[in-house]
Amino acid sequence: MKYNPDYALDEEEQDILEHFERGNLRTPTNTAQEMELAREAAANTISGWREVTLRVTEREYELAHARAAEEGIPCPALLSGIINKYLSGRLVEKDK
Repeated sequence: MKYNPDYALDEEEQDILEHFERGNLRTPTNTAQEMELAREAAANTISGWREVTLRVTEREYELAHARAAEEGIPCPALLSGIINKYLSGRLVEKDK
């Protein structure tokens, strides 16, 4: 696998790529168990979705769409991520 210069790797991805290229990666011995855990996690994630209607001001709407465009993600994904971070306590207020 060759490095694609059009895609910037983060530190963890770079580490994985280097290990892969050196042949240091190996298949886990409990593949069936790992696959079952992954399937279970995916099913739990997918089955937990609920649709919500959210009313925002025109300005909030425009700002959300602009920020989503900057991030390269759909606006609903941005808003869902913000809500998730807030509810899990990972959304912190930025010092002004």
